[in-house]
Amino acid sequence: MITTILVFLLGLLLLSIPVAAALAALGLLVGQIFSPFPLYRAMGEIAWTASTDFILFAIPLFVLLGEILLQAGIAARTYRALDLWLSWLPGGLMHANIGTSAMFAATSGSSVATAATITTVALPQARRYGYPEGLFAGSIAAGGTLGILIPPSINLIVYGFLTNTSIPQLFIAGIVPGLILALLFMICILIACSINPRLGGSRRSARWSDRIESLKDLLPVLFIFLVVIGSIYAGWATPTESAALGVIAALLLAFRYRAVSLGFFKRVFEGTMRTTAMIMLILIAANFLNFILDSIGLAETLRQFVNNLGLSPFKTLLVIIALYLVLGLFVETLSLMVITVPIVTPVITGAGYDPVWFGVLLILLIEMALITPPVGLNLYVVQGVRRSGSISDVMIGAFPFVLMILVMIGVLVAFPGLALHFARTVG
Repeated sequence: MITTILVFLLGLLLLSIPVAAALAALGLLVGQIFSPFPLYRAMGEIAWTASTDFILFAIPLFVLLGEILLQAGIAARTYRALDLWLSWLPGGLMHANIGTSAMFAATSGSSVATAATITTVALPQARRYGYPEGLFAGSIAAGGTLGILIPPSINLIVYGFLTNTSIPQLFIAGIVPGLILALLFMICILIACSINPRLGGSRRSARWSDRIESLKDLLPVLFIFLVVIGSIYAGWATPTESAALGVIAALLLAFRYRAVSLGFFKRVFEGTMRTTAMIMLILIAANFLNFILDSIGLAETLRQFVNNLGLSPFKTLLVIIALYLVLGLFVETLSLMVITVPIVTPVITGAGYDPVWFGVLLILLIEMALITPPVGLNLYVVQGVRRSGSISDVMIGAFPFVLMILVMIGVLVAFPGLALHFARTVG
């Protein structure tokens, strides 16, 4: 049964059917074949329940927050400031790619939005200073993955919704692993450019007066982060309320930089509605598919299968990690999450692992899927903005960063306290 369902899903995706439509069609098909009951009649109620949950209201708010900061030019200001501070390192601008991605991730919540934004800002600079675009583009694709690990993260909200796990704890749990991963990316760039200095473009230095003056351009992102995450950590706001506070703070910054106009609001709302509609349609369709799979007993069958294998908890974890590494090559990341999480999480928690810790580990696995071909979404986003050369250059350039994510997965498995230490202080 599991093989049949996977074949159906991959077949629908290979036909270039939109993800939400593919998931809904698969649910109808599986229900028709494997269930004697007309399960499709539950579609309306499932769609209503999934689209009216208060927790999910945080998604359009965080998307709106990222769009406001993007259209207000705050990402470009942040990039210029970090360029002044980091360009002396071997790798130069690529460190600014990672640093800006990490800071923009602290406001955006979306990997794709982060990758697209940094590509738009950084690529003209790369061409100006003579950077080979392979590793440079790969660093942007990899840096963009930080958008779903460093909070606020739309994917962590989805995971919390699907598993009934505390979203504030998930947000706090993602901070330290996200910063360590950003540091690993920068170490990767240092090693690569030390071995082959040509990869790092022309070396530049900046005056200390310019660096000090540029600090003011880092304050807006830090301000938004403190408003959003600080209000959650202090217990003053739920994730949804903190997202609303973040939107208000972002609007104040947009007014401060005189970026507000009718065209500004048109671009912001169009971008927000487009992204939110895509996410919600996938969530609704995936909820319906998960209902069908649960109704035909697939989740229980899988749990019994794993239990009958007699594996130790650690070996069970390794099997699940391997499963995500393989599926991540072929299935779009949000779809991968909403299809597998309700099935896999009970197996993991039954093996004794903390669901908050597993949420962070899962995001790392999803990050890897974003930059591994053939379906790595960030690779196509960067290439789409780049509009020159071959996407194979981006894929090769991203490969060293895939290895860094694998290292981070190993570190998190060995030291779960990196995610759980501060998360346990949040109710």
